[in-house]
Amino acid sequence: MPATALPSSGDNPDGGVGVGGVKTCDASGMAEIHRMFRAGFDEGPALVGCVADTDAAHADIVADHLSMLSTGLHAHHEGEDSLLWGRLEARAPSCAVHVARMKQQHAEMLSHLEALDASLPAWRVSGRATDAASVVAALAGINAALALHLPDEEVHIVPVMETVLTPAEVDALSEHGRKATPRGKMFIQLGAILAAQPDGGDDWLRGHLPAPVRMIWRLIGKTRYERNRAELTGAQ
Repeated sequence: MPATALPSSGDNPDGGVGVGGVKTCDASGMAEIHRMFRAGFDEGPALVGCVADTDAAHADIVADHLSMLSTGLHAHHEGEDSLLWGRLEARAPSCAVHVARMKQQHAEMLSHLEALDASLPAWRVSGRATDAASVVAALAGINAALALHLPDEEVHIVPVMETVLTPAEVDALSEHGRKATPRGKMFIQLGAILAAQPDGGDDWLRGHLPAPVRMIWRLIGKTRYERNRAELTGAQ
């Protein structure tokens, strides 16, 4: 992600961080995670559509996957709400108008995520098409909100982050999201992140994971991810 700051974002009353628009950290991880959410929720309606009416076993698998995505996006936004917005408002006051818009978009997204969370339990138990309709409607709301919010954040927030935050502060945002990964879903979520990257995740693996962990992914994790993909689509 280019570190081109907004023209008026150099205000920095904290001092010492990002003076003169100098890059202080790498926040490109935001776009990488955004790709996972885009891809995951975008295919959601098709995954729901793969479930035959009353096939509760298949519905349970797809609903579990959508729940994982919802948990991840909840955590991603909660991290920004608690760890990011206040710092941007204090260190780059002229970015406050963008921050206010982000907060409004988060509130809108929350309503759609809560609708998804509320609709999944009934469908995952019944597998009925009538219950699936509310899941698909919630996904439509999420996808519309993501299409507005994510590009806006990448254009107007990420460049400012890269001139006023420290590497440790960016790492704290990432750690907040990682901690929300549901038990047993580490490889599934990692596979989703990798699959969403332009090169299939090779650069992401080398840039984010040490060699031993990359080996574990190739020997164990990738197989689990691919098996889960087959279960999701009904291709097993």
